[in-house]
Amino acid sequence: MKEITAQELRRMKDSGEHFVILDVREPYEVEMCGIGGMCLPMSQLIDRLAEIPKDLPVVVHCRSGSRSCAVIDTLTMRYGFSNLINLKGGIQAWQEEVDPTLHCD
Repeated sequence: MKEITAQELRRMKDSGEHFVILDVREPYEVEMCGIGGMCLPMSQLIDRLAEIPKDLPVVVHCRSGSRSCAVIDTLTMRYGFSNLINLKGGIQAWQEEVDPTLHCD
């Protein structure tokens, strides 16, 4: 599974690179804090597969990286996605490495 760090994601955002951020946390978690992108909760994944682009890199994240890994495994093995990248450490890593003002707890 391909992974990037929070610092690498920040560079991608800052450079204007074309990609999608996919947040697989539940809506109440996203309301508390987020880094932008599309919210598609893990619980709704199968019903909303068509919303996930296959023609752009998709950086998948959750709180710590566990759910996003499970989502990537499922989408890769069962549905043929090959453009998914896990944000290592999830939004917690983003908070620690990029934006300490973000309050997610």
